[in-house]
Amino acid sequence: MSENQAGKVAIVTGGASGIGRACALCLAEDGAAVAVLDLNEADAKAVADEIQAAGGAALAVAADVADVDSVARAVAAAQARFGPVTILVNSAGKTGSKRFMDITLEQWTSVLTVNLTGTFLCCQAVVPDMTAAGWGRIVNISSSSAQSGQPFMTHYVASKGGVIAFTKALALELGPSGITVNTIPPGFVDTPMLRRDEARGRWGSNTADDLVAATPVRRMGRPEDIAAACSFLASDEAGYITGQIFGVNGGRNT
Repeated sequence: MSENQAGKVAIVTGGASGIGRACALCLAEDGAAVAVLDLNEADAKAVADEIQAAGGAALAVAADVADVDSVARAVAAAQARFGPVTILVNSAGKTGSKRFMDITLEQWTSVLTVNLTGTFLCCQAVVPDMTAAGWGRIVNISSSSAQSGQPFMTHYVASKGGVIAFTKALALELGPSGITVNTIPPGFVDTPMLRRDEARGRWGSNTADDLVAATPVRRMGRPEDIAAACSFLASDEAGYITGQIFGVNGGRNT
């Protein structure tokens, strides 16, 4: 175990799988105590157990980031177990693919509520701890689709574009308090969500091989690629970096 985050408490939303899981494991390896928040409590517990088996400290908490009371309960559980929270990774997300004119108001609202409002709620819940400590790190997982656009995903792209704009505004507001706020828009990353999209034909006629061929480094991203960037942005060494779009995409967006 590393010691560079020893004594720090981190919350990772969507921590049961994919990018969130990789970020939770990486921050634990860095020495932080990690609260793994997810709708899927069983899978969150599996991640927490994995961290504990490796000698780290972790807690699994069932949480719906779209619900303010659920977020408050989850943050309180993390605080009760480990103390004030000074690292937050907002990785919980919801995707979708539909022609623009077929998207219902309910579907639009659902995606924006999880991806954008959920990020807002989680930040609001932990910023008091960070302000009191005079130190904090927030990393919001957005999407490279918000940089390039993506057909049939206007609700998803709009929500992730909102996360990027939210990050920039919040960074300006919280910087004087010693809190940095950055966003990672992952590119083509091999996660369960991506594989579900592939199985549902959400890439049109494109295959995974086509998307790899269009990526300059000629491979899919791995959740660990995103986690490594998250680990850096959560560190003391990244204290002069805030309000930034920290692209991890194999060169697909520059």
